[in-house]
Amino acid sequence: MSGKTILITGGAGFIGANFINQFFESYPHYKIVNLDKLTYAADLKNIIDPGVSQYEFVEGDINDSSLLQKLFEQHNFSGVINFAAESHVDNSIKGPEEFVKTNLNGTFNLLHRSYLQWMDGPHQVKAGYEHCRFHQISTDEVYGSLGATGLFSEKTAYAPNSPYSATKAGADFLVRSYFHTFGLNVVTTNCSNNYGPFQNREKLIPVIIEKALSNKAIPIYGDGKNIRDWLFVRDHCSAICSVFFKGSPGETYNIGGDEEKTNLDLCHTICNLLDEVKPRTDGENYAELIEFVSDRPGHDRRYAIDHSKLTSELGWQPNYTFEQGIRETVLWYVDRLSAG
Repeated sequence: MSGKTILITGGAGFIGANFINQFFESYPHYKIVNLDKLTYAADLKNIIDPGVSQYEFVEGDINDSSLLQKLFEQHNFSGVINFAAESHVDNSIKGPEEFVKTNLNGTFNLLHRSYLQWMDGPHQVKAGYEHCRFHQISTDEVYGSLGATGLFSEKTAYAPNSPYSATKAGADFLVRSYFHTFGLNVVTTNCSNNYGPFQNREKLIPVIIEKALSNKAIPIYGDGKNIRDWLFVRDHCSAICSVFFKGSPGETYNIGGDEEKTNLDLCHTICNLLDEVKPRTDGENYAELIEFVSDRPGHDRRYAIDHSKLTSELGWQPNYTFEQGIRETVLWYVDRLSAG
């Protein structure tokens, strides 16, 4: 690569912060520039700063073309990993415009600036930039909803059902187009539902834990039988590294945890763990707080990932079982909420 500096966008968010912390453990010789808008879902306290020479934070928007040009010229990035995204489906239903701006327009700005920095024209890579790479972080939600059987593979047709997944799908297609039309070195990863430390409180698992510890009703959409494949965030981060460094240009790789759970089963698992590690003072079980609420509009029934391509081609495997990951996650939130 032309340098050892990578641009991470959205690095103060849940997955991005976990990735930065984990990346420096394995690749301490790299420098990271973390560009984040610092929306409500971001928190710089989640990042362990490895030192001034290795890490730099820039507050800014990926839709600020002038800022992107300045950063690319200043740091001469050898790679871009795009975590920046609006990701909460409920918010995309209430206000889809921000999702279009960040997920679609923002990805275009990053792609085009990478192209201008690394290439002289379509399929003409600048000398010294032959290994520069753009990595798009996407989601399994672009595939739509599965029936009772089957798995999403990289060949599954896109069928997004929410404004969130539609904007991520559009961004993925832009990434694909920059590979086929311009020859930009890109890879895309589509992951299943992440969980772990630092996740924003709006997401399902933090909601369950926080409501339970507050002795408030735990809301579960519909009948609670919607199924998701759960992926511990550290496994996701290790898979991203595998694809970023070893994936084939232009390819997509699915990342899953092999852990399908209904929302209701997930909730009961968390409640049982809380009964063990922090019992209710009234002696009741936390599961008594579960309350079914009106279903989300267009709520996909089931997601499940086939990650065999990633496993067979790059040798990645999840390191955490769901039991290990969810226990670590619950304990982290209990400590955090207990500390105020």
